[in-house]
Order: sequence, then C-alpha cells, then structure tokens
Amino acid sequence: PVLARGLVKGLPPGTRTEDVMRQVRERMERHLPLSASDHMIEHGGVYALLGPTGVGKTTTVAKLAARAVVRHGAKRVALLTSDSYRIAGFDQLRGYARILGVSLESVRDAGSFSRTLESLKDKHLVLVDTAGSSQRDEMVSEQAAMLSAGDVKRLLLLNATCGTATVDDVISTYRKHGIDGAIVSKADEAASLAAVVEGLLRHKLPLHYVTNGQRVPEDLHLPNVGWLVRRALKLAPGSSDYKPAAEDLPLMMSGGHGA
Repeated sequence: PVLARGLVKGLPPGTRTEDVMRQVRERMERHLPLSASDHMIEHGGVYALLGPTGVGKTTTVAKLAARAVVRHGAKRVALLTSDSYRIAGFDQLRGYARILGVSLESVRDAGSFSRTLESLKDKHLVLVDTAGSSQRDEMVSEQAAMLSAGDVKRLLLLNATCGTATVDDVISTYRKHGIDGAIVSKADEAASLAAVVEGLLRHKLPLHYVTNGQRVPEDLHLPNVGWLVRRALKLAPGSSDYKPAAEDLPLMMSGGHGA
C-alpha cells in the first residue's frame, strides 16, 4: 500500500484507468534502480554473490565467469568459494571452472580470504561463491565479517518466486551487513515479478542482471526495465481465489487495519 500510494500520488481525481496505469508504469520505469550496463564485466573487481540456499548463486557465478572469459580471456578471471558445507556445490563449481579454464580457490576464514585475494590481484575479475544460509542464520554476519577482509562488492541474489514479505526480509537482513546491488534469479519460474520489483524500488537496490534458467551462460541477461515493470504489473494467471475483488480493495489499501 505505501508503494502503491506513492506511485499514484499527484494524479488528478477522475483520471481514466488506462492513463493511471500508463503513468504508474512510467514512474516505475523511471525510478527502478539499474546498474550501469555490464559494469562488473567491463570494469572488473572482486564480487561476492550472497543469498539464501537454493537461490542459484553457484550457477550465476558460472554464468558471470563465462561472460567475463569471452570479453577478457580465462587467465583474467578467477573463482573463489567459501562454501565448505556443500560438497556437491564445490564439485559443481569445480566443473564449471574446468570447462571455462579459470582458476578456482577455496577459502575458509578472513585470513585465508585476504591472502587468496592478494595472490589474485592481477586478475580482472574475481567472483566469490558464498555458502547459502537463511537470512535469520548467524552465518550471514560471519560471512560479512570474512568479506570485509578485502575490497569486495556484494551482490544479493533475489529469488523471483518468493513473496513480498520474504523478499523484504532477505533484503533488510543482508542490507544491515552491506550490499551493493542485486541479481534477480529464477525469473522463468515466477508467476509474477511484483515482489522483487517492489523490493528493488522500496530499498533503492541497483539491479545488475536477471537470470531465467540453468543454461551457462545463455540464461543471464541485462535488465530490461520495460519488461520488468510489465511482468510486475501483470496479473498472474490462475484461480480467481488469488485475485482481489472490489470489496477487498479498501481493506488492502488501508494496510490491513480495516474495521
């Protein structure tokens, strides 16, 4: 309701529905924060991908690495993993590193992380695959402490299939420890992108990429603001049980404090 009221603020009473929707779309497109096109691939640096388990961090690291290898060559790209909890995850990343011809290192704490980054300072791009954990897990703060040992940009992966409350909880928790932007994952699995688009708008979190499948590197895309807004505003198909009726709107727009 807060975001909705902001989007229609100042529109004159009696404005036709189609004009309201057009202006809402324009306002969303104007204010949706986007990173400069392919900035991390072009300018390089050290980037850590953060987020809960199952959001697609390892596959996204591989997609980004492949994109960088095409531009700068395998010798200029390196992968790091701090995920010592999932053997299968490390094996998956090692397989990607072998295919791409890039180096892969494993780190366990702030000391080994700092030393490894120092040994890779000649690389154009270093991508860090972190262990997945719930936003309520104390591992989030431990992970943040380790990453603070180097000059690391932190990108939060947002699962497009999650609801508004979950997306907001994830962003709010990780933001306490510092994040520099976001990547939306699993866009192909989501009935709507309303939750992640709202999260990006409300938290003013720059969006770098959108992923929509498992293929490496094909299913990684620069964000198309028009497409994102259309997918956010489009009503999801399905049962009418999930669509608001006219009598529901006053309660919804009151923020749940109706009589």
